[in-house]
Amino acid sequence: MSKINFYFHDRKYAIKDRKGLKRALEHIFRKEKTKLQKLDYVFCSDDFLLDINKKFLKHNYFTDIITFDLSRLKNQVEGEVYISIDRVIDNAKTLKIPPKTELCRVIFHGALHLCGYSDKKRGEIEIMRAKEEEYLTYFLK
Repeated sequence: MSKINFYFHDRKYAIKDRKGLKRALEHIFRKEKTKLQKLDYVFCSDDFLLDINKKFLKHNYFTDIITFDLSRLKNQVEGEVYISIDRVIDNAKTLKIPPKTELCRVIFHGALHLCGYSDKKRGEIEIMRAKEEEYLTYFLK
């Protein structure tokens, strides 16, 4: 059984090159020296993720991603990452980039959170963006 799983809340969502994405994610965890135990990605709608945002984080706004660190042991990462495909597509249009690029960026963003990166302060955001770009370059080359 794979340590990384992709689930789709709605059948209208699909992701190409799942094997390649899983290899890229494994590369991220190896390079960041973080042991991956289990990681589940759930691809969903804006409304589904808004419900999660309200219920678990008490936030009443749309977001592209929510990452839950479910690790039981300090040195073994287990997590769930919820990604709104609606928000990813909208963000890609706004940024004038391919949806695949934005989707990969968000997928890697969730993994980087589980590797210990934060994005609350300006300096943290700059580091997070640099890491996203590093892994996007690795995967999309």
